[in-house]
Amino acid sequence: MIVIVFKYLTPRGFRGLTFYPFVFILNKKDKLNAVFINHEQIHLRQQIELLILPFYIWYLLEYFLRLLYYRDRMKAYYNLSFEREAYGNEKDLAYLNTRSFWKFLKYLRINK
Repeated sequence: MIVIVFKYLTPRGFRGLTFYPFVFILNKKDKLNAVFINHEQIHLRQQIELLILPFYIWYLLEYFLRLLYYRDRMKAYYNLSFEREAYGNEKDLAYLNTRSFWKFLKYLRINK
């Protein structure tokens, strides 16, 4: 993982963007935030599992489907399977040591 402080690649309203093998962050203080870094490492693992390019295709397709369902950008984002897994486990710093392969599939269900 290569962490780069570069505010121009980070979407407005977000603290970071993971694009294998890079993590672009808005604030250099986040380099020391273990929970934030763990969240981004979960995304790196997801990207590796899906062989990187298919991850981005899946991410965008799922985002647009959830956007149609929820009709709210942020609700669609927070309900993406990849984000639900990362947010749900970011505080467990040992999560990646025990995480099973393609665990994000568990998070595909729709939340009302």
